[in-house]
Amino acid sequence: MARLTAPRRLLQTSLALLLGCSAFASQAQSADGAAVAAWPHKPVRLIAAFAPGGAVDILARGVGEVLQRETKQPFVVENRTGAGGNIGADYVAKAAADGYTMLIGLDTSFTVNPLIYKSMPFKNGDLRPVMVFASQGMLMAVSPKTNIKTLEQFIARGKDKGLTLGSAGYGTPGHLASSILTYATGAKVNHVPYKGNAPATLAMLSGEVDGGVISSTAMLPHVTTGKITALAVTTAQRNPLLPEVPSVGELGHKELQQEVLFAAWVPSSTPEPLVQKIQAQFEKAMKDGTLRERMRVNDMVYEGLTGDAAVKRIQALADRYRVLAQATGMKME
Repeated sequence: MARLTAPRRLLQTSLALLLGCSAFASQAQSADGAAVAAWPHKPVRLIAAFAPGGAVDILARGVGEVLQRETKQPFVVENRTGAGGNIGADYVAKAAADGYTMLIGLDTSFTVNPLIYKSMPFKNGDLRPVMVFASQGMLMAVSPKTNIKTLEQFIARGKDKGLTLGSAGYGTPGHLASSILTYATGAKVNHVPYKGNAPATLAMLSGEVDGGVISSTAMLPHVTTGKITALAVTTAQRNPLLPEVPSVGELGHKELQQEVLFAAWVPSSTPEPLVQKIQAQFEKAMKDGTLRERMRVNDMVYEGLTGDAAVKRIQALADRYRVLAQATGMKME
C-alpha cells in the first residue's frame, strides 16, 4: 500500500476538519430552526420596566393576555423597575437570547438615560427593538391649589416664583420635560422625582408639588373629575380623550412638544428567524380589538413599527434629545 505524502495527509486532515465543521454548523442551524419552530413551548416573561398600574404595565399585561390566548403558553409580566427603566432593560440585556425574556418599556431608557446617567449598566446595542407598539403625549398639569388655569400662567409663575414639578423619576419623560420647560421658557423649575407616575400624580393631588408633565394614563381620571387641572397636551394636536385641553402646538410652544414610545426589545443576539416570529405574533396581537380599545382609552396611539422603521423612529428621538440635553445641561441631580 502506498504511503501518503505529507501534503496529501494535510489535505485529507483539512477536508476532514472542514466536513466536521460543516456538519456541526448544519446541526446548529437545525437546532436553531427547531427552537424557532417550537417557540413558545414554555412560559415567556415580559419584563415591564416601570411600576405596576402605569402605562407600560397596562400595555404589557394587555399584550401578554392576547399572546397567551393565541399561543396557549403563559406570558407572565414581571415589573423590574427603577433607574428610569434601566434595571428592567439591563435584566433583559443579560438574559438568554431565546425569546423567553423580553422587555416592554419606553424609548427613554435608550434615548434619554444614556445622556444623563454617568454610567449605564448596558449598551444600547445589547438590545434590539422588535416592535414600537404605540406613542403617547404627556399632560402638563397642576394642582388646583395653585389657582393656575392656563399654560401662560404656568410659565409666568415659574418665571416669578418658581415651580416644583413632579415626575415618575430620573430619566423619565417628565424629567426631560422639566429641563425643556426651563430651557425654552426661562421658568425656574425644581424637579422632584418619584418612583412612578402614580406617586407623582398623588403628590400633585395633595399639593405636595405644584404640577408636572406626566403620563396621561395616570392623570386622565383625575382631570375628568376636576381634581387636577390640565393645562396642555404635549402634542401638535389636541387629544381626542381631552378635547377641551389645548395642545402646546396650537398655543405656540412647539418647543415643548414631546411624546414617548412604547416598545418591545429582545437581546440583540436573538436569532433573526426568532425575532421575525416574535414580531409576527406581536403584529397579530395588535389586531385584537379589545387590546386596541384598551390602548385607546389609555391614550396610546397605535404605531405598529418593526424592523428599520422602529429603529429609525427611536433614533430620531435620541438625536433630538441629545441636542436638548446639551442645550439644557440636563443631568442627574
